[in-house]
Amino acid sequence: MCASRGRIPGIHPREAHNSAAGAAPPAPETQTKTKETDVTEIDIEEVAAAAAAAARPFARTSPRERAAALVAVADALDAAAPELIPIAMRETGLAEARLTGELRRTSWQLRLFADTILDGSYLDARIDRADPDYVIGPRPDVRRMLEPVGPVLNFAASNFPFAFSVAGGDTAAALAAGCPVVVKAHSGHPELSRRTAEVVSSALRSAGMPDGAFQLISGQENGVAMLKDERIRAGAFTGSTHVGRMLADIAASRPVPIPFYGELGSVNPVYATYADDALLDGFVTSVSGSAGQLCTKPGFLFVPADADLSSVSSAASTVAEHRLLNPGIGRSFAQRRDDVLEAPGVEVLSQGEVRVDDDGQTYATPTVVSVDVDSLVAAGDALLEESFGPLSVIVRYSDLSTLPALHAGLFPGNLTSTVHARPEELADGSLGELVDALAETSGRVLFGGWPTGVSVTPAMQHGGPYPATTSDGTSVGTAAITRFLRGVSYQGAPQELLPAPLRDDNPWGVPQSVSEAGVSQSWGAAVR
Repeated sequence: MCASRGRIPGIHPREAHNSAAGAAPPAPETQTKTKETDVTEIDIEEVAAAAAAAARPFARTSPRERAAALVAVADALDAAAPELIPIAMRETGLAEARLTGELRRTSWQLRLFADTILDGSYLDARIDRADPDYVIGPRPDVRRMLEPVGPVLNFAASNFPFAFSVAGGDTAAALAAGCPVVVKAHSGHPELSRRTAEVVSSALRSAGMPDGAFQLISGQENGVAMLKDERIRAGAFTGSTHVGRMLADIAASRPVPIPFYGELGSVNPVYATYADDALLDGFVTSVSGSAGQLCTKPGFLFVPADADLSSVSSAASTVAEHRLLNPGIGRSFAQRRDDVLEAPGVEVLSQGEVRVDDDGQTYATPTVVSVDVDSLVAAGDALLEESFGPLSVIVRYSDLSTLPALHAGLFPGNLTSTVHARPEELADGSLGELVDALAETSGRVLFGGWPTGVSVTPAMQHGGPYPATTSDGTSVGTAAITRFLRGVSYQGAPQELLPAPLRDDNPWGVPQSVSEAGVSQSWGAAVR
């Protein structure tokens, strides 16, 4: 049982929230080490109890009820855009156009999950009829489906104040699964977090969802205490490798360990067989978008050793300075940039600039350097470590055939890897070994284009081998819902006690995979 830390008035569904949250804490936060001072109190016991009490009622809501609630949240967020976007601009320094698109992505993601719920195939309902003549012995009636895991704790991110924050992907997926959600607000945008939570809470309440289905907390200690609470059944996080690993270890070391879905670090290497001006311009645009504060920013671009890189400087010079998310991130970027610029063998293609204003906010323009393969390997972490901000490294290679082994050795886990090659090179199979290496170490392999700008779509995979994530799931797309579900089988159960998706009358109308009695006798016949 967790110690009481007071109450946040108003983010609980039954009260109005008028308080201010703190600024940033040193630990469970995304890419920041600034301090947080709570000016409100949070009753962790009350929050956890409310989430636990809501778990069964929320799980039992019908697909149509829950889908309607998600659409209500989406509509409410869209309606609140004129208020929310200016708050986000002020707190994060991100541009209006970027935030407008991000809020639209957030609301339509909720609508996509609403359709996913109505479709019902995500439940993977399976029915095996009783079969006395089953080939390996009599089979009882067995029925299986995926059910909500229970209350989920979501640590919001700093760099996507809408899409990966209070109402973002992890929250949307967990709510769609029928799991109550407790969001640990990110201290980089406290006012936006509170106001967004009020919008979400009000919409869910108006849609008839149970009290406790959605709550907001703030503060490092409160987040850790909630993660340790036995009533939390899964955790989600987007942020730094250091903090994500710390939280994952807490989740794993509980008396009853829970799954923890952390999106951590990724450098997203890009491999090109050529380097014309169009490719280099696209690279600079991808590196500098949102000041390089994107988890899919290409941190490395591999090009042939004889490539002409002179256009990089001119492309970077056209990029206006951009504020970084908060002073802590600004300080970290400035130090990381110094480390890269001072690494042996580095050639500066675009020096970039870093400026700190009177409020301690950092503004930056793109820094791009080049290095050969041997210098990259010799430098180790001085160059290989992720640079969160508008900085990237172009690597000159001499032998294309060495790239698969080089990639496997340097980049064991990434959200993305990308190939840029001419059509004939893609068609002749010569890049097959490289593509295999990328697929083994990445969640998404791109051919052409750039990894920034993750599409919210059913087939999307936004996750990858460690350290990109702590699990092999996805935090974007409809498959994200499966992280917050667990399989349950019912054997010999009466119809009256079966969940609706497993009943013969199928009142929810979900897809059912049915194995009738007698089919086992024909197993393997199709290949004879």
